[in-house]
Amino acid sequence: MPDRKQSHVVVIGAGWAGWGAAKSLCEAGVDVTLIDGMLDPTGSQPITTKSGKPFEAGTRGFWKDYPNINALTEELQIGNIFTDFTTSAFWSPDGLEATAPVFGESPQWPSPLGQAIATINNFKRLPIQDRLSIAGLLYAMLDLYRSDKVFQKYDNLSAQSLFIKLGISDRLINEFLRPILLVGLFKPPEEVSAAVTMELLYYYALAHQDSFDVRWINSKSIAEQLFEPLSRRLMSRHHLRVLGGTFVTRLSVSSETQRISSVEIQSVQTKEVKVIDDVDAVVLAVGAKGLKSLMSQSPECSKAAPELVAAASLGSIDIVSTRLWLNRYVPIAYPANVFSRFESLKGAGGTFFMLDQLQKESERALWGHDQPQGSVVASDFYNASGIAVMNDQEIVDRLMHDLLPIAHPEFRNAKVVDYEVRRYPDSVSHFSPGSFSKRPPLETSVETIVCAGDWVRMGDKEHGAKGLCQERAYVCGLEAGNSLIRRKIVKGSNQSKPIQHLVVPIRADEPQVVLGRVLNKIVMDQIDALGLTLPWFDS
Repeated sequence: MPDRKQSHVVVIGAGWAGWGAAKSLCEAGVDVTLIDGMLDPTGSQPITTKSGKPFEAGTRGFWKDYPNINALTEELQIGNIFTDFTTSAFWSPDGLEATAPVFGESPQWPSPLGQAIATINNFKRLPIQDRLSIAGLLYAMLDLYRSDKVFQKYDNLSAQSLFIKLGISDRLINEFLRPILLVGLFKPPEEVSAAVTMELLYYYALAHQDSFDVRWINSKSIAEQLFEPLSRRLMSRHHLRVLGGTFVTRLSVSSETQRISSVEIQSVQTKEVKVIDDVDAVVLAVGAKGLKSLMSQSPECSKAAPELVAAASLGSIDIVSTRLWLNRYVPIAYPANVFSRFESLKGAGGTFFMLDQLQKESERALWGHDQPQGSVVASDFYNASGIAVMNDQEIVDRLMHDLLPIAHPEFRNAKVVDYEVRRYPDSVSHFSPGSFSKRPPLETSVETIVCAGDWVRMGDKEHGAKGLCQERAYVCGLEAGNSLIRRKIVKGSNQSKPIQHLVVPIRADEPQVVLGRVLNKIVMDQIDALGLTLPWFDS
């Protein structure tokens, strides 16, 4: 094979992690091919329903501490694509349970005092004594990073076990923490790691008073607003090659060099199989489902990187996404909403969003450029295996007759003029108790294979929340590309030293948190030396 000026990297998966890896590598002068099973992962051909209306799988928020995604929007010069930061509401069969205000609009106090003051009147039913029972969890968050051994102990616990042992009240668990986890980590507290739970709650809700402030895309979809201009830039300036509608079916690793030697691909439509031979490295920006499929067909890679086989054994979660077009407007006060404690959810977490409010300036586009008739509601169900087996009409009826009217009775008078229901089995990571050590590492035993995604262990490159976070997935992609460059696995065109992509750090922990962790470590290290342990680690 003739010596090429630059290396060629195959990036598998075109979510936030895949696009982050493609960006960091392309801008370093590396030749990149991005592969995804979606027919058009660039966002240039929007997903639509049979009637021509727009559809997006899941409605995802953009939190205050998303500095790298914010930097990307500025770099692409795409203007303001976000709504204002919005209030979120939590609903149960009893009605409105709580609202999460825009914390940045309140006087700023140290965390968590600021959040407590800002929300003192926002819990509509939960007594103050139940709210105060969360105090033990605040201590556990200080203790979480005391050592790797302590972190692993917390990871081995379920969130529910930790909540009970810390004395958190049943009402706080069931009316607030449970719905938060069902829409934040997509599983109930019995089935998620206590460590990942604390990381999620800290990053999104406690790191700073305004950490929970969230906004949304104000028109179109994330792919159209962000991936499309990014892909256009990378293809025009850096000759990125994008293969949509394509599965990667096999990774071949040389037994002599222990490096990636080829990548086998298959067309979704034609089933034609091809082999990419000129590949110097691979970025695996896939979840457990995709990794399992790859490892089952890549024996050399499985043998060389057993940690990828372990990661492929982890579980995944079913998602159901719906969109309803109504014949009248429902004047609900809150555009972003969470369902909790509804038996009809069948164990799922649920959200709904009033798109006619969030995307008011582009409302006609929500109707496929037809004349708008009323509200447009996006509703997503997580941990949704019980919902997924229902037929489409049953899901729509459950929303219109059982769930949505709790938030506003006018939903009962509205008629559905069009709807779309889509199911995504095994589509997101399950952060089960004890799963941390099995999650894929950023750098694998095969030096030419790196991993990227919000479920990847990033080591000293850690950033943000460790579960289901767009910002973290994007940064992990950037760091995957940086790793290949830093370790000189790949080289760029006409560059003696390719430049790693800048990663903007999140805001530093507040002084009282830093001090609390230092003091806790001093005290607990002495207790450990005496052979004692925290009561919630007892069997």
